Amino acid sequence: MEDENSFEKIYRIVRRIPRGKVATYGQIARLAGNARWSRVVGYALHVNPEPGVIPCHRVLNRDGKPSSAFAFGGENRQIALLEAEGVQFGEDGCVDLGKYGWNGSMNATTLCYLEQDGKYLMLHRVKKHQDPNKGNGSV
Repeated sequence: MEDENSFEKIYRIVRRIPRGKVATYGQIARLAGNARWSRVVGYALHVNPEPGVIPCHRVLNRDGKPSSAFAFGGENRQIALLEAEGVQFGEDGCVDLGKYGWNGSMNATTLCYLEQDGKYLMLHRVKKHQDPNKGNGSV
């Protein structure tokens, strides 16, 4: 993982977003190590080399709104893919991030970060007592 470029880090993280959950560009940027990479996340997802494997449709803006520039079929396609996974959109066209937002857990492990000078540094991994795909679990 040390030799990963920024796009590879982003793709690794996005692969972990479970079905029926969403994340924001900023959240992925923080998990990738730099809170200022929101646009880099967008650029990476726009050129996603494996759209069926790297679920870029699960990444939304900070308000829970899908991308009008979704590269793999447009905004309506992104909405359809999410709805097929059980994600619901409000009348405002946004997803309730409190209900459908991914908690950032990396399967059976949660990465703990410390912010320093606008960058997030991974401190350690914390084992979870429950599968994150089956609820919040306890740490």
